[in-house]
Amino acid sequence: MLDKVVIANRGEIALRILRACKELGIKTVAVHSTVDRNLKHVLLADEAICIGKAPAAESYLDIPRIISAAEITDAAAIHPGYGFLAENADFAEQVEKSGFVFVGPTADVIRLMGDKVSAIKAMKKAGVPCVPGSDGPLDDDDERNIKLAKRIGYPIIIKAAGGGGGRGMRVVRQESELLSAIRMTQNEARAAFGNPVVYMEKFLENPRHVEVQVLADGQGNAVHLGERDCSMQRRHQKVVEEAPAPGITPEMRKFIGERCAKACIEIGYRGAGTFEFLYENGEFYFIEMNTRIQVEHPVTEMVTGIDLIKEQLRIAAGRQLSFNQEDVVIRGHAVECRINAEDPETFVPSPGQITRFHSPGGFGVRWDSHVYAEYKVPPNYDSMIGKLITYGENRDIAIARMRNALNELIIENIKTNIPLQKSIMADENFQHGGTNIHYLEKKLGLGGH
Repeated sequence: MLDKVVIANRGEIALRILRACKELGIKTVAVHSTVDRNLKHVLLADEAICIGKAPAAESYLDIPRIISAAEITDAAAIHPGYGFLAENADFAEQVEKSGFVFVGPTADVIRLMGDKVSAIKAMKKAGVPCVPGSDGPLDDDDERNIKLAKRIGYPIIIKAAGGGGGRGMRVVRQESELLSAIRMTQNEARAAFGNPVVYMEKFLENPRHVEVQVLADGQGNAVHLGERDCSMQRRHQKVVEEAPAPGITPEMRKFIGERCAKACIEIGYRGAGTFEFLYENGEFYFIEMNTRIQVEHPVTEMVTGIDLIKEQLRIAAGRQLSFNQEDVVIRGHAVECRINAEDPETFVPSPGQITRFHSPGGFGVRWDSHVYAEYKVPPNYDSMIGKLITYGENRDIAIARMRNALNELIIENIKTNIPLQKSIMADENFQHGGTNIHYLEKKLGLGGH
């Protein structure tokens, strides 16, 4: 096993990594910025090193300083957590070149999956379902374009290859509109981006966000640990996550999970990873892969009983997976609410000192957080200050426990999104299950689609 690990992160995920290291008998090194010297994991680590000032660019994103910390403490490995440098291929490469183990996949695999085009190509090759499309630019052959659209199935979307930010896109709902839509988008693209190239894709009206958790040891073994539903989103930021996803049958889980595990073996994946899909009308469409541990990993841990961080560390130490697919059993249901230091109505961050604090408890309640009474939330980083996770024999019990836990959670003197989470848990459509990715924004009056 690795004898000493540098935790190259902060907040709740750093504390989560520290706990897993302690259980495995691994010594820990906490690297921190000047404002983070009183973080829980910094106070609990075997060694702590200040690596710079509060701005992330001068501390948590400074690659040479993090590697120097590993050198002077004689550490064996660096765990990046999520965010910051977790999916930075150059960081992974420099960690390995400096003689340390990077707790995650190789730099080449991070690069492969970080590029949307190469990722989709790799997934298609491995048999993972992707959004059907023209697989390349459209030409002036009207007949070919009509056939393509028919094969994909309406509604479709014409997109400019050089577009972005919601520009250079046109939804087509019937054949009679197709050819004029292609020409209009081409002309628009030429004028706006100097590039008239357009392509065609199936348009998903009201998809859900469903993702599959995988573990692979880089030695030819990979397993999937079921799926999560993360459709409750605001501005592409997840607010509530749950496992398993409502309405996904064991057959569908097996179908999509096996393809994800097979893809891991084909690309030489190592560590924990997540395949993200849009899901609509019983079909999965791959969008991207996250080559790191995710914020919402606890809901998968609760329903499988598998500690994902400990598995990451074991794999990084060169061990093979200690279990196979048949050993993964999904029991019950888990829900996670992200607790942010922000105004629940305007979503403006609300840093400051927490005066009174009380964490919820009881059967099936888990609180992953670094905060405590008198802790000062700095204004320099992401506003998430904790994750509240509840587990139940079924979804209704998990939601009922979450409602109780949210009522018990006390964080005073700063604003938090607890009122928003309470209103989601009380929402009839959420309670029914299977809301789409636009639902929360519509509920909040923020538009959506």
